[in-house]
Amino acid sequence: MPPTPSGPEEDGLALLSPALRSVAERGVERRYRRGSILMHEGDPGGTLYFIVRGRLRAYSARQDGQEFTFGLYGPGEYMGELSLDGGERSASVIVEQAATCRIVTRQTLEQCIAARPELAFELLTKVIHRARSLSARARDLALSDAYGRLVLLLCEQALPQADGTRWLPAPLTQEQLARQVGCSRTMVTKLLGDLVKGGYLRQDQKRWRVLRALPPKW
Repeated sequence: MPPTPSGPEEDGLALLSPALRSVAERGVERRYRRGSILMHEGDPGGTLYFIVRGRLRAYSARQDGQEFTFGLYGPGEYMGELSLDGGERSASVIVEQAATCRIVTRQTLEQCIAARPELAFELLTKVIHRARSLSARARDLALSDAYGRLVLLLCEQALPQADGTRWLPAPLTQEQLARQVGCSRTMVTKLLGDLVKGGYLRQDQKRWRVLRALPPKW
């Protein structure tokens, strides 16, 4: 049986910087079931969600139901900062794993920034990081094929293990992977199948394990 990541579930508040933790602690705590929608793309913004436990997914959906995933977020991260200017939500957010969040209003955030001006720079850094990440995703979609995007995703998300392999921190289905790399589930299923046959990947306890360096081309 392969080793399984162990330890208690992370407390997102403990993972925040002291300044951001002081903000999150002033928020209202809410618990959400898997499948709950926290934000709808286009809705008015104005609140910040700090993830204490669980996992959220930011995505955009077309009218025909096809989705593209911008990212998965867990304890110690926060969402909603892009709409703190009073604009609309830039993406929808769904609960992928039962979550606990601290919800902070813009008014509370403004009070915290007035007391600790350095908070504004920390939030600005996050906005810049998210903007760069979105630019990189757009570049990958335009310049890389489906296999290249899948390999990049696996390499970015897989965490090193004691046995020398790398393991994705959360279970991801072919459908979820397809939403993140911007291609069909059928294509992702074929690509994963080929990597498994080649001895590059293995699925243990519903999580993908990278056994050795993935080939640069398919």
